[in-house]
Amino acid sequence: MPNPLRLIFLIASLTSLNACAGTTASIPAELALLLTTMSERLNVADQVALTKWDSGKPIQDSPREAQVIAAAAKLAPAYKLDAEEVSQFLAAQIEANKLVQYGLLAKWSEAGSAPTSVRPDLVQQIRPQLDQLQIRLLQNYAAFAPYRQDPRCPSWLNQQRRKLSSDALHDLALIRAAGELCVIRK
Repeated sequence: MPNPLRLIFLIASLTSLNACAGTTASIPAELALLLTTMSERLNVADQVALTKWDSGKPIQDSPREAQVIAAAAKLAPAYKLDAEEVSQFLAAQIEANKLVQYGLLAKWSEAGSAPTSVRPDLVQQIRPQLDQLQIRLLQNYAAFAPYRQDPRCPSWLNQQRRKLSSDALHDLALIRAAGELCVIRK
């Protein structure tokens, strides 16, 4: 017959391990901050889509995209980041943002109208907001960088992303925006 004290210790240890396995306590806080900022940027895409709806301008704005990516790449060394990685990261954010815009414009086109909410000015209000978010993105990306190669990164990413899920379109866009955050070497 096993020692009762040893059996109690074993059960308590297994229970503790089970409880820990079910929590997200091991997810780095830096990932939560980064994904939250990425999600905020995707929410701004709703406002950009409204301005594009009203103006009839195309979503694709290659010169502006190149300008945003180049500005971020220039800032990369200040955050101890590789300029090429930052360029790829920002390009993913822009592609995700456009995904939201295309989805919303398609939805509004099918409905025959866009929401009647207040339209902020693209140049005077939205772009400065995006510029501020870009600084936060770089700060949070730099803070998360040490975790990118951790084998648990994809699991953390999926768990944290689910917490931010608001609707199918924004969730898909967040998947696109975060698609290359984890760098798992095989």
